[in-house]
Amino acid sequence: MIKGVSSAPNQASLSSNKASATGAVILEKSSLALPVLNSTLPAASTTDAHITVLLDEAVQALEIKPDGVYVDGTFGRGGHSRKILEKLGSKGRLLAFDRDLKAIEAGKHIHDPRFTMLHSHFAGMQARLARLGISKVDGILLDLGISSPQIDEPSRGFSFRYDAPLDMRMDQSSGQTAAEFIAATTEQQLAEVIKNYGEERFAKQIARALIAERNDGRAITTTGQLAKVVAGAVTRFEPGQNPATRTFQALRIYVNQELEELALTMPQCLALLAPQGRLAVISFHSLEDRIVKQFVRSQANRDDLPANFPVRAADLPQPKLIAVGKSIKPSAGEIKANPRSRSAVLRVAQRTDVL
Repeated sequence: MIKGVSSAPNQASLSSNKASATGAVILEKSSLALPVLNSTLPAASTTDAHITVLLDEAVQALEIKPDGVYVDGTFGRGGHSRKILEKLGSKGRLLAFDRDLKAIEAGKHIHDPRFTMLHSHFAGMQARLARLGISKVDGILLDLGISSPQIDEPSRGFSFRYDAPLDMRMDQSSGQTAAEFIAATTEQQLAEVIKNYGEERFAKQIARALIAERNDGRAITTTGQLAKVVAGAVTRFEPGQNPATRTFQALRIYVNQELEELALTMPQCLALLAPQGRLAVISFHSLEDRIVKQFVRSQANRDDLPANFPVRAADLPQPKLIAVGKSIKPSAGEIKANPRSRSAVLRVAQRTDVL
């Protein structure tokens, strides 16, 4: 097994340059007590359209306090952030994170003194907030996965619908592209990535075919080439699904260290939340959801003493985080309007008063 790859990754480490907040850029600074002056919350550009998934449900789950401090860990095109700002009062504050440069550009269009945009992956959240003098917040929202603008822009290399450079980086200013990973990896490592991050049963066959293509002098450099080789290696797949779907997902997750980043971020959310603060996480596949669910469960169940250990119930360790209700999924109407929302799952947790 390669470092950071497992079927259910609970603990992982980002490389030192990613785990730190070095290089994060503050685009706008604001003060907790600043009044709202000429606040404008423009809608997303029609040329960069993105339908925010579970918009009302996620923001409602945060139970916004007008003077509270909130974090949108995945700004995207700002759908959730704009909704949160609508509910904040003049003394409220919202800090939004994103590592995608296009998202950062979108954030520049929100001219609101209560709003701060940060160019950083959310695994740098605690360090970045500390540099701003913030140690506690009233709510954190994470909308995981990939956004529609990222999929629909051919040059990003996320989709097999276009023949484009095989990039797949969410932050195109740094890191290894998917093409560079395939060019340097071993067959065993590639198979593990495709199996564990894509849950692909033909991972070994796909890896063998890709490495054979590479070793024959045909480097895998485009999405079209990748999709073609994968299609030739997959003998059975779900009706209506492109045979390369799981491989594309796996490479994207690996290149961006998405699961490792999430595993590192969950404890930070716990540390940052003030008593009664809310955490809302929207995930889009089982690997993400498993990390969120298991973390909340581990914090809710603090009784790790041996069976039949003589201790009073009142003396048992109390939970630091408790789940709020059941998981929430998009309505039939939302799925009809936005089919890409069909796999979304929202989980909500609340910080207790236990330190």
